Amino acid sequence: MEIGDLVLPELDCGLCGYKTCSTFKQSVVKKPDLLKRCVMLSDPRQASPFPDVSPCDSSWIDSLGREFDFFLEHFPEDPGPREVILPHNPQLTRELGIEVGDVMIGRPLGMSCGCPVTHCGVVTEVDPRTGVIVWCVTGPLRPRQEGYKDIGYYSAEAYEGLVQETRVEPKIGARYFFQPRLCMLQWRHSGLVNFINHTPEGLRLRLEGLWIG
Repeated sequence: MEIGDLVLPELDCGLCGYKTCSTFKQSVVKKPDLLKRCVMLSDPRQASPFPDVSPCDSSWIDSLGREFDFFLEHFPEDPGPREVILPHNPQLTRELGIEVGDVMIGRPLGMSCGCPVTHCGVVTEVDPRTGVIVWCVTGPLRPRQEGYKDIGYYSAEAYEGLVQETRVEPKIGARYFFQPRLCMLQWRHSGLVNFINHTPEGLRLRLEGLWIG
């Protein structure tokens, strides 16, 4: 087992104290004890960081030991998971002049998920009349490098993504537990499926009525 074979999640979440997974790996090669800083690898239920070590059978178990039904991937044309959001103060969409291409940060609060992690991403659609924003969550590296607009707390209205791995057949009108593939905490979410499209890449889904747990 060589530390040089280490496979990191490439999320660039910054929780380890380094800006990117690649710079963190460079330090881990010199100081292996730093590896425990990676929250994605600190739980034995997660995949092994070494390709020659078989992980325990936890394909459908989140980092808190809870079962879920499928993974939600981001669309190949998107830079990250697609999220439909509404700022708790919808007027901020106009006051901040939110436009397509803007880099934003915010945190989903309350009934809509209540995620403890600040989300960062790039805007893909804006409705200035209602305040609704569609963005792709991309991690904290881009805001650090380019600056950002802070919308504060928001409600996550919907997730849209691709399902390629599932242990059930998703159906419209049913609620499922799912895990966003790039969720930094590797927690299961729950949502009601209200759109399905069969494509060569997999099932394209829209999930609303979101919550974590």
